Amino acid sequence: MTCGKKIYLACPYSDDNDDIMWGRFWQVNRVAGELMKRGYVVFSPISMTHPIAGVCSLPGTWDFWKLQDLPFLDWADELHVLCISGWDTSVGVTAEVEYFRAAGKPINYVDPEEIQ
Repeated sequence: MTCGKKIYLACPYSDDNDDIMWGRFWQVNRVAGELMKRGYVVFSPISMTHPIAGVCSLPGTWDFWKLQDLPFLDWADELHVLCISGWDTSVGVTAEVEYFRAAGKPINYVDPEEIQ
């Protein structure tokens, strides 16, 4: 059991296909829950903001969401990147990794199949 290490869980989200976005939402929720079971304190921006964005018709751009996400990147001890389809081309994930790297904080790349 981990002692409350604070994790920012990044994953790709935006796509022209709503089914892909919903699939990513469910995948990151499952991984966030598994990390919580292991004792981590997890902030999963997609888990939190997907429902809010839908209800409030908020834009899906990094320029909009970075204002919400940067304070949580500062808060987190580690960045965990969920390596699902699109993680390596996502504008948001790329920016989150660069931000964390510049802060000198650890980055972990997570295979969703290994978190069960």
